[in-house]
Amino acid sequence: MFSQLKKITRALRVPTQEERELAYLNNSVDRIDLEYRQRQIDRGLFRNY
Repeated sequence: MFSQLKKITRALRVPTQEERELAYLNNSVDRIDLEYRQRQIDRGLFRNY
């Protein structure tokens, strides 16, 4: 019973800002794309105002 509840809560959990940033960086294709994505994050792509 509790294991099913844990699975449901994990599936509905909203990723944190750091998790979203890391996933965005991990999807980069090459070094240039990675540097571009890092600059985007530094400029506030994932910031919530």
